[in-house]
Amino acid sequence: MFSGRLQEQYTDVTQQAETAQLGMWVFIATEVMFFGALIFSYVISRAAYPEQFRLAGHDTFILLGSINQALLITSSLTMVLAVRAAKADQQRALVLLLAATAALGLTFLGVKGYEYAQDAAAHSVPVIDYIFKPGEQRPTEIFWCFYFIATGLHAIHLSVGIVLVLMLLVRAAQGAFSPEYDAPLEVIGLYWSFVDTVWFFLFACIYPLGRAGP
Repeated sequence: MFSGRLQEQYTDVTQQAETAQLGMWVFIATEVMFFGALIFSYVISRAAYPEQFRLAGHDTFILLGSINQALLITSSLTMVLAVRAAKADQQRALVLLLAATAALGLTFLGVKGYEYAQDAAAHSVPVIDYIFKPGEQRPTEIFWCFYFIATGLHAIHLSVGIVLVLMLLVRAAQGAFSPEYDAPLEVIGLYWSFVDTVWFFLFACIYPLGRAGP
């Protein structure tokens, strides 16, 4: 996909690009079912224990979550602009925009790592180090289990996306992309948009919905 060479199983570059995009859409569909089931389990648990989830949600760091939301929204913009730059044959802008996308993703991981450190300091790590606060009962640990599992899986997906964007950056610096060949940018752009969309739903569940009243 990154080489720019037509593979022997395809008749032309257009067919190769369409196949790559279809493959990414199929992958995204499977991931939607995975994260959808995870979020659905959260919704069911919150409906069963609304007050306990509200108490747990108030211990999350909504400012850090909001910063990360802004970072990923901005990264989606830079990724879209990178694809547009390739179509317009703006090589310097393409390199800069891909670098900005990767940098925003890395900043997200840095903020999330700091947030995890704050959670650990507050003894909010279920099973390993969890201290119940006034009014809390066992169901609050369910909230934190969802928090760490969901955000951890998202961080893994984002890390993969950063590696892919950095690979694109290296190829872009070598002049590999042009208005006639930008399929890898579009395919990875789809993946990046998916990762950003997942965070939008996780953010809503964990922070504003998490601390909302029953």
